[in-house]
Amino acid sequence: MSATLEHPLAIYYEHPDWFRPLFEELDRRRVPYVRLGAASHRFDTADGRPPYSLVFNRMSPSAYLRGAGNAIFYTLHYLAHLRRHGVRVINGYDAWITETSKALQLSLLQQLGLPFPAARVINHVAQAPDAARGLRFPVVLKPNIGGSGAGVRRFETPGQLEQAAQAGTLDLGIDHTALVQEYIPAADQRIVRVEVLGGRYLYAIRIYASGDSFNLCPADVCQTVGGAELVRAACPVDAPKNNLRVEGYTPPPDVVAQVECIMQAAHIDVGGVEYMIDGRDGRLYFYDVNALSNFVADAPRVVGFDPFVRLVDYLEREAV
Repeated sequence: MSATLEHPLAIYYEHPDWFRPLFEELDRRRVPYVRLGAASHRFDTADGRPPYSLVFNRMSPSAYLRGAGNAIFYTLHYLAHLRRHGVRVINGYDAWITETSKALQLSLLQQLGLPFPAARVINHVAQAPDAARGLRFPVVLKPNIGGSGAGVRRFETPGQLEQAAQAGTLDLGIDHTALVQEYIPAADQRIVRVEVLGGRYLYAIRIYASGDSFNLCPADVCQTVGGAELVRAACPVDAPKNNLRVEGYTPPPDVVAQVECIMQAAHIDVGGVEYMIDGRDGRLYFYDVNALSNFVADAPRVVGFDPFVRLVDYLEREAV
């Protein structure tokens, strides 16, 4: 069914700023839609099929950093409810399962035969030193449910990791699960993020940052590589201090095909995949799969078009 006042689009979201450009584009076109705030959402299992023509899941796994951790696992139940009633969901239940498990993301990459940094999965801080045996240091401890680099810590030596484990200062995150993973020094201190829309390539960017930063949210990028300041309408928080720089980039065709394969296998309709080139040996490694696309700040300047326009085009088509 197409979006109508009786059967509107529904945007299920949590972050207060990231999706303002989406709402502005929907308002500009006068598309009937409702906003479903995940942190305060509820549903009645006796109500039957929800009235939405389409639900777009924009929940963030980093919600716990903003006091909305209650919505992370709740979202699984709501997405299962929508699936049971046959409601079309962009980035539905399967996508959210992948989004909220870095361990599952690596299992998916392994199944597809794609390269990723070696890692072990643990469920107790005492396991970390043994899990790191045989890995090449430095290593990072990465919470299974993260987002925006939350909770990621780097350890240069086995002794540092052992000391942190004994001191009880390791944080495995909200599901008490984490990766102990080889740290890859990115060539030229840059990573590539490839965005897909409808499971197909949309654009790619290269993000430059210091090796000390694990928060590479594209909406937080504040400068082009040439030093021009970007307008960050989607994320107005202290951008000049994050030291991130960005440029548009076209990956090799085989990498684009691999990214599309990842997203299709994960049932992610709209999202991004990040990869880097190891500065030591030139090998490519995929390391993050995202079902939440925070499109790059000031996209027309960086990639030559406004992805929110194409996103709403896609939502309107899918709601038919």
